[in-house]
Parts: sequence; C-alpha cells; structure tokens
Amino acid sequence: MALLLEHEFKPLPADKQIETLPFLEAVAHLPPFFDCLGTPIVYSPVKADLTGNIKKIRAVYDSNPAKFKTLQNILEVEKELHGSAWPKIGATLALMWLKRGLKFILVLLQSISDGERDEEHPNLIRVNALKAYEIALKKYHGWMLQKLFTGSVYALPYKSDLLKALEKGKEVKEEESIEKIHQFVTRVTPILDAIYEMYTKMNAELSYKA
Repeated sequence: MALLLEHEFKPLPADKQIETLPFLEAVAHLPPFFDCLGTPIVYSPVKADLTGNIKKIRAVYDSNPAKFKTLQNILEVEKELHGSAWPKIGATLALMWLKRGLKFILVLLQSISDGERDEEHPNLIRVNALKAYEIALKKYHGWMLQKLFTGSVYALPYKSDLLKALEKGKEVKEEESIEKIHQFVTRVTPILDAIYEMYTKMNAELSYKA
C-alpha cells in the first residue's frame, strides 16, 4: 500500500496535542488518493481543495513555527487574532475542510477493509464511496454538488483496480492490500477523531454548504 504507508502519521500522543509539521508532512502525500478514484470532473476539485488547504495551514505554520507548534495552537492563536471572523478564516477554516476530506478517505477505506460490498457486484466500490460521502461530506454540499457526487459513483474503478493503484501498479494479493489499509486506518483514525473533538470543544465547527 505504497501510497498510504510510505509517509506514516505519528501516533497520537496521550495529551492529544498533534504536532503541526509532522501532521502536514504525512497528510501532504494523500491528495493523489483521489487520482485513484478516476472521474476527474468530480475528484480533481476535491484533490485541489485538499492540497490548497494543506498549503494554507503550512503557510501559517511557517510564519511562526514555535507559536503554531500544534494544531490546537493554531486554533487558539487564530481565535484570539481574528475575533468575530473566526472560525471562518485562516488555517482554522482550512483544517476544518481538510479533516472532512480525510474523513472521506478513511470511511471509504474502512468500509472496504470491513468487507462491506454489493453482493451482486462485489468488485464495485459504490457502496463504500456512498457511505463515505454520506458521512463525511454530503451535509456540507449544496444540491448540485450532491447530485454530481452521487452520480459519480457509477464511474468509480473496480475495487481490484483501486487496490492496484494504491500499490502504485504493483500486483499484490487482495488480502495483503486490505491488511495495509487496515494498518493505515488504525493509525490515522485516532488522529482525525482528536481533530474533530478539538473543533467541537472549541466551538469551531461550521455547517455552511459549499
């Protein structure tokens, strides 16, 4: 699972303080995941959005690495700095959308790892992609975007082709690929959960539609 495991996320520390730089360095290698899903008209903008949000957070971090050492530092400093405009501004807003894109990836992969499938078409990943979209993104999208996404599931690659793409073209047994997906999901889920928890605690979550 070359695409997912080449650049591992650091384990979540006991205090749940996620260091900004290692997080950004790990997550920066995930946007190409959306290339593996095909359908450029739908997933290219998602990839670009993910990449753009990573760059925005990195620019804030680079402006003062000591001040923005952790993701929580970013939210706390920007809340103080931007006042009533916060949280719909800066790296706080970028991380809000970034975590949603990561959630889509994780739910999709978790669903595949758990063996959820359409029994009549077991090599399709429509069931998995729709579940990921429903959970991670749908409520933040307007009607047109929702229609575009739900229609796009019919153009998704076969599961076998997705797994091969994630292995960067190498032929690997399905069970080996699934085990690597499980490793990735197990490592990243606690980190993402901690970010969601942070947004809830700081009342930084927004529900407006894109």
